[in-house]
Amino acid sequence: MTQRPVPRPRSDFVWFSDIQTRWSDNDQYGHINNVVYYSYFDTAVNAFLIGEAGLEPVGGSWMGLVVDTRCSYFAPASYPEPLEVGLRFADAGRSSQRYEIGVFQKGGAETLAHGHFVHVYVDAATRRPVPIPESLVAAMARAANTR
Repeated sequence: MTQRPVPRPRSDFVWFSDIQTRWSDNDQYGHINNVVYYSYFDTAVNAFLIGEAGLEPVGGSWMGLVVDTRCSYFAPASYPEPLEVGLRFADAGRSSQRYEIGVFQKGGAETLAHGHFVHVYVDAATRRPVPIPESLVAAMARAANTR
């Protein structure tokens, strides 16, 4: 039997991105809807890829396709609360990268929710797998070494 997930500390993550919640993120119970956390995951990973690894979303030569994702929830957040999303880089393959992702209250010590996101990197034109781009390998190394 698998152990039940518990909140993770901020120190588990090496790169952070601010997320401003939106009115539409709340559900009828007054907290961020569970599916919105996946949007935060996608936003943070792509902010890293664009800002740090040189991904060109339109016209670039490579892209990451999501093949697996998961999220565990521990405490609620609500609009208009500012959040932060932390990334950690784990389990790289030849063409795949697993991102471990934590959602925090701004400055918070433990995750409100966390999970993972696996990208398979592909040629943008053919959609066939390619090795993890060197610019991404370098960006992950820089992020891990600044911690």
